[in-house]
Amino acid sequence: MSNPLGVTKTIDFGDGKVIEIETGRLAKQANGSVVLKMGNTMILATVVAAPEHKEGADFLPLTVDYQEKFASVGRIPGGFLKREARLSDYEILISRLVDRAIRPLFSEDYHADTQVMLTLISSDENIMPDCLVGLAASSAIMLTDLPFNGPMSEVRVGRIDGKFVINPYKSELEHCDIDMIVAGTMNDINMVEGEMNEISESDMVEALKFAHDAIKKQCQAQLELCELLGGRKARMEYNHEVNSEEVKKQVYADLYDKVYAIAKSQAPKKERSKAFSEIVKEYIAAMPEDTTDEVKGLVKKYYGHVQYDAMRNMVLNEKVRLDGRKLNEVRPIWTEVNYLPSAHGSAVFTRGETQSLTSVTLGSKLDEQMLDSPMNSGFNRFMLHYNFPGFSTGEVKPNRGPARREIGHGNLAMRGLKKILPGDDVNPYVIRVVSDILESNGSSSMATVCAGCMALMDAGVQVKNMVSGIAMGLISGEEGKYSILTDILGDEDHLGDMDFKVVGTKNGITAVQMDIKIDGLRWEIVEEALNQAKEGRLHILGEMSKTIAEPASDYKPHTPRIVRIDVATEFIGAIIGPGGKMIQGIQKETGTSISITEEGNKGIVEIASNDKAGMEKAVKIIEGIIAVPEVGEVYEGVVKTITEFGAFVEFLPGKDGLLHISEISWKKLPSMEGVMEVGEEVKVKLIEVDKKTGKYRLSRKVLLPRPEGMPEPDENEGRERRDNRDRGGDRGRDNRGPRNDNRDRGGRDNRDRGPRNDNRDRDRGPRNDNRDRNNDNRNRGNGGDGNSQATNDAYNFDGEL
Repeated sequence: MSNPLGVTKTIDFGDGKVIEIETGRLAKQANGSVVLKMGNTMILATVVAAPEHKEGADFLPLTVDYQEKFASVGRIPGGFLKREARLSDYEILISRLVDRAIRPLFSEDYHADTQVMLTLISSDENIMPDCLVGLAASSAIMLTDLPFNGPMSEVRVGRIDGKFVINPYKSELEHCDIDMIVAGTMNDINMVEGEMNEISESDMVEALKFAHDAIKKQCQAQLELCELLGGRKARMEYNHEVNSEEVKKQVYADLYDKVYAIAKSQAPKKERSKAFSEIVKEYIAAMPEDTTDEVKGLVKKYYGHVQYDAMRNMVLNEKVRLDGRKLNEVRPIWTEVNYLPSAHGSAVFTRGETQSLTSVTLGSKLDEQMLDSPMNSGFNRFMLHYNFPGFSTGEVKPNRGPARREIGHGNLAMRGLKKILPGDDVNPYVIRVVSDILESNGSSSMATVCAGCMALMDAGVQVKNMVSGIAMGLISGEEGKYSILTDILGDEDHLGDMDFKVVGTKNGITAVQMDIKIDGLRWEIVEEALNQAKEGRLHILGEMSKTIAEPASDYKPHTPRIVRIDVATEFIGAIIGPGGKMIQGIQKETGTSISITEEGNKGIVEIASNDKAGMEKAVKIIEGIIAVPEVGEVYEGVVKTITEFGAFVEFLPGKDGLLHISEISWKKLPSMEGVMEVGEEVKVKLIEVDKKTGKYRLSRKVLLPRPEGMPEPDENEGRERRDNRDRGGDRGRDNRGPRNDNRDRGGRDNRDRGPRNDNRDRDRGPRNDNRDRNNDNRNRGNGGDGNSQATNDAYNFDGEL
């Protein structure tokens, strides 16, 4: 069977990033398919369209799905099924990048089911696929006969040390102050999504221009690929709409003035919607009885066109908006913080008929979100979840989890807020922000940004700057007429030519999202829109500051407190303990949650608790574990074991020392009976650390008043006795001469030397017993120094009892 190599087009920008687009080799039964390759990253793009549209369809049912195969990174999926499941949020966000860029390029009267599938079949850990999928999708569509007004492409633009870079490597992103995906055609940009570090409006425009230059080269490469295959296919013939110029003219003539009057009435959203609905209902009811359903359907269709044109013309010609505002005017704002008493932080942000109730929850490292996808794994410490229930627009809608729109809007708000969060050295918490949209009439995602910032400040998170967001619109007409709208309504979003959301601080832009529906957008209009957005953004910041101007100085009383302790890596094992026994015991004893991570050459211990006393106790225990005992220091210890020659005292967590009977009191104690109890707290002083064994010698009596008349000890004598103890009690053995040497060799070797050894063996029983008793006597007789060999033998626990 033949294995055709297909046709390949190469795109080389001269910076080492070479892109190859191949077709004719894989997935040939799709309407169009390509394999895009850059480095080891390979993306299979396929396009399939239904031959006919569904009856009654009046929109384009386009589906774009991007999926990453775990095999592309040499991994087996987790979970029970061990296979790829539903698309992750990350994959949905990439799917939206392509959908928003290609959807407006299909002809408006094309309504057949169309599916674009993008599959990551091989990956390169340093090459991000999200900046390549748009090029792959457009290349596949260009090989079909679908009514697609492309080509288009997408690129990522970054800026490193003031220099713009196209499609920076993953390792370079952390050095970029701009991270933005830009899509466009040969003539215009039509989609923007990204985040940045408080950059200026002029820098934003320069980044867009730089990206567009690269987009034009990639669009040209797609045209050349088509030429290699003999040119673009002739556009398909289709008829997905029934039209009647006669009905259209009649509807415009009868209803335009009525619609214009309602649009200009400045009525609230519900009243305006009801009035618009009543017009068409009355009009259809007044039509002759023999009017067909087809004609009635056309009336409804053209009535929508009448509304669209009447509202646009009102704005363009009279500079009047649906709610009576000026073009650059922001709707009335009211805000409140600490609205939810049990949340760690909360805020209500209301702008006109859009309202967000946002909460902030602060958690420990144990609350981190685990990311497990082929190209996006690790842990996430900041989450933002955006909910858009049906009641927010007065609709009945099943609550079945977030749709793609909610995921996309939440991601935009998250990217804008992320830039103002303090570093991990200042903020030890995992943060979850939840925005519940309670009312919606335009830009609920920007309301989420504003409410999220205020809720973070209310929670005591020390944000770097206050941030706000605003949605801009554009209506353009003939002869170069245009109007830029600040803080657009829902209807203005629908009838406008541009939806431009900008998030930023007083210093600059932190996130942006743009969707453009028209051709021929001039750069000066983009720059004007950005500057007008800045004015609105600063106004909103001023309104927010009236409620809360700076972060709370402390967290709420019910917020879990987190203490972070940096430790040397060699102490991590001691804190965890054998089988986790130590750390589990600390958590159980103190009621805290403890996590340990290793970063570089240090360990990071995070202790979280709602109970201040438990937190302090856990901190004290861990500080004790990592503490290095110092001779001369006084410690609060606990008696762990009592022997006849003293007690073992835990003076630091996991560190026991010998408190000899002679070091308990200035008075000579005959025995340990009744002197101490296990569990008793006792204050001790570390007086010596054995240089050979590392074992600790404690004293209690040195902390007690010295009895009157008791002579001071001779320091040299004490040192001499300790030296003798270190030699294993040689004072007694030296007097025994050769016999001591024989005993050092164990005696067992001498058994072969005849009767004398046998006699020694026979006599050894009682003599050994006497020696043991003598050793015990020596222990008791040494009194003040307690440095006998028996003591050293007994103190052989290696840190554990």
